[in-house]
Amino acid sequence: MTNATTRKSKRVAEYGDFQTPSDLALLTCQTICRRCFSPMSVIEPTCGKGSFLVAAREAFPLASRVIGLEINNQYVEEARRNAGPSVDVCQADFFATDWNTLFASLPEPILIVGNLPWVTNAELGSLGSTNLPEKANSQNLSGLDALTGKSNFDISEWMLLRLLDASRDRRVMVAMLCKTVVARKVLLHAWKHGTCVSDARMYLIDADKHFGAAVDACCLMMEISASACFECSVFSSLNAEHESSTFGFRDSRILADVRAYDRTRDLEGHSPYRWRSGVKHDCGKVMEFRREGRFLRNGYGEQVELEDDYLFPMLKSSELARGKHDSPSRFMLIPQKSIGEDTSYIQHVAPATWDYLTRHADALDGRASSVYRGRPRFSVFGVGDYTFSPWKVAISGFYKKLDFTRVGSWHEKPIVLDDTSYFLPCKTEAEATILAELLNSDMARDFFSSLIFWDSKRPITISVLKLLDLGKLATTLGLEKELKKSSSRQTQMEFPWAS
Repeated sequence: MTNATTRKSKRVAEYGDFQTPSDLALLTCQTICRRCFSPMSVIEPTCGKGSFLVAAREAFPLASRVIGLEINNQYVEEARRNAGPSVDVCQADFFATDWNTLFASLPEPILIVGNLPWVTNAELGSLGSTNLPEKANSQNLSGLDALTGKSNFDISEWMLLRLLDASRDRRVMVAMLCKTVVARKVLLHAWKHGTCVSDARMYLIDADKHFGAAVDACCLMMEISASACFECSVFSSLNAEHESSTFGFRDSRILADVRAYDRTRDLEGHSPYRWRSGVKHDCGKVMEFRREGRFLRNGYGEQVELEDDYLFPMLKSSELARGKHDSPSRFMLIPQKSIGEDTSYIQHVAPATWDYLTRHADALDGRASSVYRGRPRFSVFGVGDYTFSPWKVAISGFYKKLDFTRVGSWHEKPIVLDDTSYFLPCKTEAEATILAELLNSDMARDFFSSLIFWDSKRPITISVLKLLDLGKLATTLGLEKELKKSSSRQTQMEFPWAS
């Protein structure tokens, strides 16, 4: 790698330096024009080489002020040459700029347009960058952790919230390229904290094509006014004329599809079935195996022979997503039947297993998660009677598919799942069959789709799954009797309709 390439890579990492292609900047401005927004002032807070400034001057000839701010002095000079003398470009640090005073000096309506840094504070900190906001500030914004709800966050999230705060009580449109997850967080903050966003739209863009970045991205457009609307229309591209979906804020939470939620909101409730996650061990190389004849091979490539007492056929989340569930190719070592169970007796009933665990004690004792502290040696989590249920209805938490799969037993041993999978334990095949039918119904898919944002790292979670009342769903679909008949007696007693 050349010195020039190294400097460029560091600049991209430090400043989130993804320069916007001219055609994308112009298309963004043309989309704003189609919305009949005619700004008197245009400002780009981090203008880089000025592609948005050039596009804005072309798209909005009636604007009396076009201003670009940029921290990189080399870019300032390039932006001035590119944008021409009618555009004001100055060197400025976003985090040191008094945005309230600047906006107050501009004729309205104001368009705030551009492409903020696509980088997190943790990435900046690891580089020793000083291009960071202070933890608290003179504008009465709370500390960053309180503002974002976490210790690591996208810098653009903080910057957008700062711009929204300075835009209160003014006629403003914000049009910013950003990650879709950042766009939602910014809108959620605005909806929860009383910023009057009267019209919000998200136009999806191909970040890989335009920036070589493998993330879900968009152009977020928000109009600030005296009245608030708690919905955001999603368009498949900047050229799209009709929305593809609408997410919004209802019942104190953000919803992925408000129309689907309106159709299925009556299904929300407290289900008698409790969702569980698979076994958590945080040491796959030691605790997971592939079968080779009568031997096992672990993640270190070691061939071992263990007793069957603590070995169970397993499916990984990826195998669930692929629909592979009839013949497991892996096995998991589970030293406990319940959380906190003593493990020392394994040395007496399964000495080969105990010897194997002690030989790999360094890896198991060195697991970083605090859940293992103060627990019996070689402990795992996500274990209980439910883990060893003969039937399960399961789904992967990582994959973008609402496919619920029946999982049974293999060679008279229950199949267990990893901790990125979620499932309902069932006592019989009939119970698993009716539950899978309910969960794979169009109505259930509609309900879950209204709550799930598919670009999340783990889109499907127990907190979402447990919101669906399976009793209500069965009644709505006319399957109440089938569910009641297949349910175990204990479960039936918990159904209000199963008396």
